[in-house]
Order: sequence, then structure tokens, then C-alpha cells
Amino acid sequence: MPWGVGLASSRCCVVGLSRNQSLSLGLCAGADEPDAFYGEIIAFPLQDYGGIMAGLGSDSWWKKTLYLTGGALLAAAAYLLHELLAIRKEQEVDSKDAIILHQFSRPNNGVPSLSPFCLKMETYLRMADLPYQNYFDGKLSPQGKMPWIEYNHKKVSGSEFIIDFLEEKLGVNLNKNLGPHERAVSRAVTKMVEEHFYWTLVYCQWVDNLHETQKMLSFTGPFSDLLKWILCHLTKGIVKREMYGHGIGRFSEEEIYKLMEKDMRSLAGLLGDKKYIMGPKLSTVDATVFGHLAQAMWTLPGTRPERLIKGELINLAMYCERIRRKFWPEWHHDDDNTLYESEESSEMSKAQTPLQDFSFYSRTETFDEEGTENSISHTPDTDYTGHSLFDSDVDMDDYRDHEQCK
Repeated sequence: MPWGVGLASSRCCVVGLSRNQSLSLGLCAGADEPDAFYGEIIAFPLQDYGGIMAGLGSDSWWKKTLYLTGGALLAAAAYLLHELLAIRKEQEVDSKDAIILHQFSRPNNGVPSLSPFCLKMETYLRMADLPYQNYFDGKLSPQGKMPWIEYNHKKVSGSEFIIDFLEEKLGVNLNKNLGPHERAVSRAVTKMVEEHFYWTLVYCQWVDNLHETQKMLSFTGPFSDLLKWILCHLTKGIVKREMYGHGIGRFSEEEIYKLMEKDMRSLAGLLGDKKYIMGPKLSTVDATVFGHLAQAMWTLPGTRPERLIKGELINLAMYCERIRRKFWPEWHHDDDNTLYESEESSEMSKAQTPLQDFSFYSRTETFDEEGTENSISHTPDTDYTGHSLFDSDVDMDDYRDHEQCK
């Protein structure tokens, strides 16, 4: 018995499913946007063949079983298709004088995003002190990119173009303290991280460590485990194909990890004992580096990059912690290493509210870099000068001299 899958609406019709978002019927004459058509996916027989239901009475039991099983499988397939394509009515988004950040949904392990670029973009907005609203609709940009933003009804995708757009429209510039040479170094580091180190990370996430990544995905519903498995294996195939096209995927697993280690050691050497990549002040490259290193730090448990960043390249781990505490006060990870947190600060972190799906964030509500020069407060995380022990720009010679005098 042939069956079909279609989209049923409150309107008196059933439309064959052929698109993954909405079906444009053009019912609004003269409107800029065609009328969107929404509904539910259903399975239905294509033809009646003279009364299928009546014929079931005379068929043998195995044919009845076959019909019922086929119908159940088609219904399950329709449900899975519905979940994967996420066909639902889109909410109205007003981006007038507001930054709407479209990105992937939050994972269930407490990390804001499994995407280095989504985490980069949201961290940048916090560093630049730009209020924004998250929007987890799963919809890609017109260029097929994620993340992307809307501002005053203008859509911009690609993190580099987004930052250029915000600098032009809103006058923000995290690189204003950098000279021409430093800007050139910053761009070179950005390209190494985004065009080379990135591919080694996604290999570890979606190929070599796929089982752990699958656990972090946030899905609900009766077929959530199956949906996770399907999505992960589809992503694995896409990653392997794109890595092969890039060229890095033509190497062996061991060679890919050697390339990853070289990139991480380069970042550690460049950072040294500085507070941020380019010196004592933040710049755009810090959002890029943090968005990628945070994946090794918090989303790849037991893997080679995690062991490296929390072991030999400890300055990178402290760098990640420094940025997380300053710009993500509500982000707490259950598996935090006590090496980076005192008992008191750990308890304070655990009391923080969870990450919000829709949020307006302002940096000025969480810290003040300018107003603490004349007041030194001593906490378990500070030295005798009031500097945070997590800030790598503490003068260690002065600290040792102070310890000897005590």
C-alpha cells in the first residue's frame, strides 16, 4: 500500500512536503513577503484502491500486520522528519535598535555553545558591552551561516563581517589600543585559529569524540536519543567531507592531533605571562581565541587537547578562566578543576543562575575596571597587592620579595 507524507493545516487542504521551513503560497497580494503556510506533518494513503479498510477483513493476518507496521513506521518517520526540519511557526522578531543574535541551542553541559564561532560572537558582544538578545530558532542565515545577527532589520552573517558591521554602526572598537604591527599579528593569529586550529577541534568533537558530544546535545521528546544519533552522524559525515576538501582531513588521526598541538603551543607561547593575547588590554582576537580554546577546556573530557590545556599549557587554562569569570558570571561548569577556583569562589559560582535562552547582558553590571584603583580588597583569590591570582600580569618578583620579608 503506497503512503505519502504531507503538511496539514487549519486551512482546508493537505500539501505535499517539499521544503524544510515554510511553503510560500503567495496569498497576500502586493505584500513584500509571501504568506507562510504552517501545520503538522501527517502520513496518509495515496490511493484508496476500492476500500483498503474493508479489504483488511479478508486479508491474512500477516498482511494486516504488514499494513499496521508500515503505517507505524511511516508515522514515526514523519515525526522524526518534523523534529529534524523544525517546522513551526516563527516568532516575530523586532530588531529595531536591538542586536538579535541567532545561534545554536545551548547544550546540556553548562557550556554556552558547542560552536567556537557562536561562543566567539556572544563573548565579543559581552566584551564590547553591547546589549543583545539570543534567539535559538535553528534558522541559518541567507548564506547558510551560523551565527548571524539582525540589527534594525539588517541581516549580517559571518563573525568577521558582523564585527565590522557593529564597529561601523555602533562605533565600538576593541582594537583601538593596537598599533599597525599588533593589528597585523592579531589578524594572523585569528586566521590560524579559525582556518586551521578550528578544523582540528571539530575533528575531535564530531569524529573522534562523537559519543561524548552526542551526550551534550539538548533534545526533548520520545525520540530524543535517536535524533541525537542521527544528527551526530550526519554532522560527522559533513565534517569529514569538508575537512577533506580543506586538505587537513587527508592526514591521519595522529597527524591531525600533531597539528592541533602545534597550534596550541603557538598560542601558549604568544600568550606567555600576559593577561590577554595582545597585552594587558582586551582585543577582538581574545574573543576568537577564547571561543575555540573553551571547547578544548570544557567540551572534550578526557581528550588530548583537554589534557594538554589543563596540564603542560596551564597558562591557556588560566586565560580561559580569566575571561569566563569576567564576562560569563552565570556560566558554571560542574567539572571545574579546583586548581582554578578557591573554595569560596567555587561556592559563589555554584549559586549563579543558569544560562538564559533570552538575555540582555551588560558588562558594566558585572565588573568595573576603572573604579578599583584606590581600594584594595583581599580575598582568597588575591595577593597582597589586591591583584587576582588568576591574572597573569602579577609581578612575581615583587610577590616573592614580599613573601621573604614576612
